[in-house]
Amino acid sequence: MSTAMPPGTRFLNGSTGAIPSRTEAVLEAVKHAILAGELKPGQSLVETELAQVLGVSKTPVREALKTLAGAGLVTMSPYRGATVREISMATAAAIYDLRLLVEPEAVGRAVRAVVSASPDPWAPAAAALRASAAATDQAQRSLANRDFHRALYLGCGNSLIVKVLDDLRDQTALVSALSWQQAPSWEQEAAQHQAILAAAQADDADRATALLREHIAGFAARHFATTTDPSTAEWSTDAS
Repeated sequence: MSTAMPPGTRFLNGSTGAIPSRTEAVLEAVKHAILAGELKPGQSLVETELAQVLGVSKTPVREALKTLAGAGLVTMSPYRGATVREISMATAAAIYDLRLLVEPEAVGRAVRAVVSASPDPWAPAAAALRASAAATDQAQRSLANRDFHRALYLGCGNSLIVKVLDDLRDQTALVSALSWQQAPSWEQEAAQHQAILAAAQADDADRATALLREHIAGFAARHFATTTDPSTAEWSTDAS
């Protein structure tokens, strides 16, 4: 059941009026709150409430919610309005299954393509890992990890593959944030990220591909195994 946004929600404690792009500011604020678990799956996102707390009109709020719906973080319904998306275990598993089919191949191609490229083609990936290590909450960590993966596959040479993986990025971040609420595993995944980056930096495409495949499959095995019906099972929204 949907619940209204509680008063004094931590992420919405400042005005966005001074930010040039108010829609972008609202978008980032709401996205961060969803990934941090401050806005729970199924929770209502009321335009007037968000606009009042953020100090903007309803227009940038409405546009931000539409964008978040397109990214798979928000659900728009003619009856319920906008709500934080509820993801079943089956949907989460499907997201990771698609990544497993596409992303390792993309990263392998990217590593092969940059052998003779710039002296430090993986600097953005390394920077993303540093940001993840310095993160102060799971939302920052999810977004940094998302940036790390994109930095690896971006140079694969196929814009359609990049688009498919880009379209999954926010949903992947939401799945990881929900999973970490139940069973924190980011330290293990951080070590895997370092190993994948090291393989890329060594121009070892086969090893980078294999390590990434193990990384994605291992996360799915740890977090999506369930004794209940996976088509209906969802994460608890009251985890700490």
